Amino acid sequence: MKAEIITIGDELLNGSTQNTNATWIADQMWRIGIPAQFITVIGDNADAIRDALARSLSRVNIVLLTGGLGPTHDDITKKSVADFFDSELVENKDLRVRIEQRFADRGVPMPLVNLEQALVPEEAKLLPNELGTAASFYFERNNQLCFVMPGVPAEMQQTMQDAVLPLLKQKYAGQTGSIVYQTIRTTGIFESSLFETLSPLNEITQLVNLAFLPHRAGVDLRLGAHAAKTKEAQEKITAAVEIILRKTSQFVYEIGERTLEQVIAELLLQKQFTISVAESCTGGLIGNLLTNIPGSSNYFCGGVIAYANSVKQQLLGVQEKTLNQYGAVSAETAQGMLWGLKGIFNSDCALAITGIAGPTGGTAEKPVGTVFIGSLVKGDMQICKFIFHRERLINKHRFAYAALNLLRQKLLE
Repeated sequence: MKAEIITIGDELLNGSTQNTNATWIADQMWRIGIPAQFITVIGDNADAIRDALARSLSRVNIVLLTGGLGPTHDDITKKSVADFFDSELVENKDLRVRIEQRFADRGVPMPLVNLEQALVPEEAKLLPNELGTAASFYFERNNQLCFVMPGVPAEMQQTMQDAVLPLLKQKYAGQTGSIVYQTIRTTGIFESSLFETLSPLNEITQLVNLAFLPHRAGVDLRLGAHAAKTKEAQEKITAAVEIILRKTSQFVYEIGERTLEQVIAELLLQKQFTISVAESCTGGLIGNLLTNIPGSSNYFCGGVIAYANSVKQQLLGVQEKTLNQYGAVSAETAQGMLWGLKGIFNSDCALAITGIAGPTGGTAEKPVGTVFIGSLVKGDMQICKFIFHRERLINKHRFAYAALNLLRQKLLE
């Protein structure tokens, strides 16, 4: 089976919106054993839509199209697709009632233009869209499928999960073989260093497809194994994971999909530890990450955003002579922030961070990207220095994740 993804919207071509829909759909299709062969991006142009459909259906079995199903003047996808399949647009009474009811439930008047969304191609089959008013539908002709879905990511994803993916898995059951995937999440090592550490890759790639996926928290390794049967594919994954762990276990924090903050949350809950944070250069980002997890009130006490030196002194008790002698960005200041934090919250664990996010403020001795991170776990203190990037937002995230990883390592000791 071959698939193509078509995303529609002028905003995708002029750079004002990222094409996250294509990425998400491609990932979901890969997971069910029907990887996308092509991804096409076109603007809100009727001729371009029809041309893209003709080209896609000449080379693939499955087309997944998103975008342009709204009620405004530039939402021309539905009409263009209907014209391509020589199908007249007709009003679906049930859909009209649902659209009217949705506005009534919200207590707001319905713009008349929304009634246009009740028009659907007569020969198409409707797909559910529980989150919005745009009609999703698909055509099936000559053993080919063309799915048309909204461009709003949440609506598209819900339609895919509720209808499209189950339909595809049922229709092509037994024809795609079995694909098993696994994610190994690493942090504290750059992509190039991870590549060198794992090289030569032959031992791994003869078992699985391997992809390096860098992001702000670290680098994910994406493993995919294809075989006639699930058991055989899983055996390949297991063997590849063992090889990777043998070479990189000190950098691996998760075999699966959990984030670093989820891993730490579970460690804190298991040990029944509490934590507090003192943040300078990250401006509250560490506290934000720790409290993104449901139930974080069971372990997170609170934090101090000590951006100014005066706050470091007055709230955290960092001595003026420490700041004058060593500077705000120093191991000594991080240590003082930790002790002050312990005095305020009396938590089992504490994190303190102070650094130079940039793009200015660096020196030859302490360039932009320099950060000192302190962790305190049940009286065991550790202060570490790192030097990262020159870009401010990247630094803030890397600082935060380096702090979380330092905490993770101490919790595992």
